[in-house]
Amino acid sequence: MGNPRDTQTKLVPGAAGFVLEDVPHLTDYFPDLPSYSNPLQDNPAYSVVRQYFVNVDDTVTQKIVVHKDSPRGVHFRRAGPRQKVYFESDEVHACIVTCGGLCPGLNTVIREIVCGLHDMYGVKKILGIDGGYRGFYAKNTVTLTPKVVNDIHKRGGTILGTSRGGHDKSKIVDSIQDRGINQVYIIGGDGTQKGAAVIYEEIRRRGLKVAVAGIPKTIDNDIPVIDKSFGFDTAVEEAQRAINSAHVEAESTENGIGLVKLMGRYSGFIAMYATLASRDVDCCLIPESPFYLEGSGGLYEFIDKRLKENGHMVIVIAEGAGQDLLSESLKSTDQQDASGNKLLQDVGLWISDKIKEHFAKKKMLITLKYIDPTYMIRAIPSNASDNVYCTLLAHSAVHGAMAGYTGFTVGPVNGRHAYIPFPRINEKQNKVVITDRMWARLLSSTNQPSFLNPRDIAVAKKEKQPATGLLDGENCKDKKVSEDNPSIS
Repeated sequence: MGNPRDTQTKLVPGAAGFVLEDVPHLTDYFPDLPSYSNPLQDNPAYSVVRQYFVNVDDTVTQKIVVHKDSPRGVHFRRAGPRQKVYFESDEVHACIVTCGGLCPGLNTVIREIVCGLHDMYGVKKILGIDGGYRGFYAKNTVTLTPKVVNDIHKRGGTILGTSRGGHDKSKIVDSIQDRGINQVYIIGGDGTQKGAAVIYEEIRRRGLKVAVAGIPKTIDNDIPVIDKSFGFDTAVEEAQRAINSAHVEAESTENGIGLVKLMGRYSGFIAMYATLASRDVDCCLIPESPFYLEGSGGLYEFIDKRLKENGHMVIVIAEGAGQDLLSESLKSTDQQDASGNKLLQDVGLWISDKIKEHFAKKKMLITLKYIDPTYMIRAIPSNASDNVYCTLLAHSAVHGAMAGYTGFTVGPVNGRHAYIPFPRINEKQNKVVITDRMWARLLSSTNQPSFLNPRDIAVAKKEKQPATGLLDGENCKDKKVSEDNPSIS
């Protein structure tokens, strides 16, 4: 795929420890590029807005909880429409591609990019790339108009189709160049955004006037810096149905156990928030918090204790939890999918069998019901909250591309939408921090043990991980940049 770290981040230092992690602009490579008045100023829908255009110096701070002597820290360029644009409406030839797994809200983002370009900027030429990255060179395109996308937000999935892998930067950029495309909107998760960074670099190397904008999509909420990813609220809401069903099954029989497996390959946000929202869950297991089965303080002991107390229990487990135990048990080898993700064993089925075996040896009768709603959750349309969020993401991406920004991903940082350089999105994954107050709230809600020994807790605290970004604190550490080092690779 290439190395996304080749992308450079523009760092602009300021007073009192201020650092702007800026995104590239087409004028960085085309200094004489002409600008035009934003057509929004003549749009009657926005005539009543007092200050619709974003000030050129507006930034969004990454860290909002500070001390009186703290430096101002890292900022990102605020998203939104500018007074000047660097594309004329008639010259824009945009394309949209969706990559990776399904997620609620994909069709809403597609719809709002198309309608935003057409209704706000008068853009008529918009293509949909069929079937992910390989669709650039291996499949036909779809012409997108407001009429075509009018009601697609009511459907799950993506009307453009999607796939994993297929990233061939030369073929993709050849296709972009041959078709005369000059705005590329790429919707996908961390792997897709890494691919977008490589595409941007190749476009820049060839000297093409093409804006590349990323819209982060991951149902697991594992993309850093931004507050949350679209589809997450819908996934947590829909997970309640599975948990409620598991609870009904469990409490309707003696020694009933309801086991629900939710998404979360490396990050347990869906499992954690669904557990907190439900209040019916007795134990939540996520990839970030190791657990063990046997012995004092183990999972078996806790299940036995809870069944004796309540006569039933509900367990929620993220798909990436306990993979070390499972691999050891099944002697499995590491395999990867087309996107480079590790292929996970089905921890839900495995732990179901292990629980049944344990209580069979004890000659204790249990009734265990295993529910896996994974693909049901991924395939539903987005809820009202995510629909609004997807609209804001799409419009922010359109405003950024029209204003000449490129090589960026859009997303909310502390509630304000911002343009974030590709390297910051691609540098790490967002994970639940088990020494954070949010995880403590969950442990308090379920009354489950932490399954950690004191030494593990001490090590976790020494790592000084940032707080979970959805409600508490920030997602990434601020970077210290000196005045005499305005850019890094």
